[in-house]
Amino acid sequence: MALHLSHTTVNALDAHRQSVWWADLLGYHEDPDDPNEPGHEECMIFSPDGSHRILFIEVPDAKQVRNRVHFDLQPTDRPRDEEVERVTALGASVVQNCRTADGRGWVVMADPEGNEFCILRSEGERRASGDL
Repeated sequence: MALHLSHTTVNALDAHRQSVWWADLLGYHEDPDDPNEPGHEECMIFSPDGSHRILFIEVPDAKQVRNRVHFDLQPTDRPRDEEVERVTALGASVVQNCRTADGRGWVVMADPEGNEFCILRSEGERRASGDL
């Protein structure tokens, strides 16, 4: 293999605020030796096991159109609909409801700066419906 994914970069109006919001959402953390602070133009957060990093970089312009890349998030400890409620309480908004009558599907959401991401069904929900 010639390359590996170093990290995912997200443009932001407020890198610190976005790093805090996404860290709360995903259970990620900052580097204790290089903490993210208000006013920092670049803020990195790390997955609990350190295998994935997200870097938020401040840019002067707000998001204008639909994302070309987005996160698909799968709940680990609760059903999709409960996770949608939790994420909404954290300040996300529902952009599009793609759930179906039989319980399948996903929900397209937006973070406080309008970046879209999807909440999928949990593995348990998929297993229960025979989708695994």
